[in-house]
Amino acid sequence: MVRSRPFENSAPHSEWRDALDEEGIDVLLVERAADMDALDASELPHIALLNLSTLSITAVKAFIERCDSLKLPVIALVSPDMLLDFDLRLGVSDFVVSPPDTDEIVTRVKLTLHRNRHEDGDEVIRAGSLVINPSTYEVSLRGKRVNLRFKEYELLRLLATNPGRVYSREALLSSIWGYDYFGGTRTVDVHIRRLRSKIETRSIRISRQSGMWATASGISVNRDNRTPTSICRMGRIVRGVAS
Repeated sequence: MVRSRPFENSAPHSEWRDALDEEGIDVLLVERAADMDALDASELPHIALLNLSTLSITAVKAFIERCDSLKLPVIALVSPDMLLDFDLRLGVSDFVVSPPDTDEIVTRVKLTLHRNRHEDGDEVIRAGSLVINPSTYEVSLRGKRVNLRFKEYELLRLLATNPGRVYSREALLSSIWGYDYFGGTRTVDVHIRRLRSKIETRSIRISRQSGMWATASGISVNRDNRTPTSICRMGRIVRGVAS
C-alpha cells in the first residue's frame, strides 16, 4: 500500500504505486509537509519516499531526522535539475530521479529494505529475560539457550526489534520469506505456533487478543487485515498502542 494524501501531480506516480502495491510493500509517499502527519510510530510503513522538489529543505531535514529515530529507511525522489546540487549528507538511504522508472524504483526499494534488515546486526536485543544475539544467531531465555530454526529466529528478531508494531500475516510473509515467495500465509501461522511453544512463559507471553498475537514487550502480530483494538502487555490489556 502506498500511503499519501491527494496531490495534484500524483497521476504520473500511478504505475509504480500499483507495482509496489502488488509487491506488498507499504510505502509512505511524502510530497508536501501535511503528508508527514501520516507517519505513525505505532503503524510504520516499510519505507518512505520523499519528493525533494516539492518540500522545503527545513521540512526535508526534519522528516529525515524523525525517520532516522524510528529506523525507517527513506528514498529521495530527485528531479533531474537537482542532481548536481543533491546533498549526499542528507541521510537518505538512496535516491531515484523523478519521475522514476517503475522497474528501477521497485528494485531500489527492495534493495534498501534488504540492506536495512541487515544493518546493526551485532546489537544484542533484549525483551525481559529473552536475549537475541544477531552476531551469533543465538537466542536465550532466562539464561538457557533456545533452539530455533532460521525462519523462527528471523521472525522473532523482526518482532523484537519493532515492539508495539502490528503486522499482517502478508507483511510478515514478505519481510521474512521474501516478496517472491509463493507459499501461503499459513506458513506464518505455523512458525508463530512453533515460536509460542518455545518462548511462551509467564513473563514473556504470546497470546491471542482481538485477532492478533502479542507479547509482554508489546510485540504483536495481526491475524487478519483488520486493525486490532488492543494489545496484551504483561498480562493486562491496554487500549491502542502499547506503551
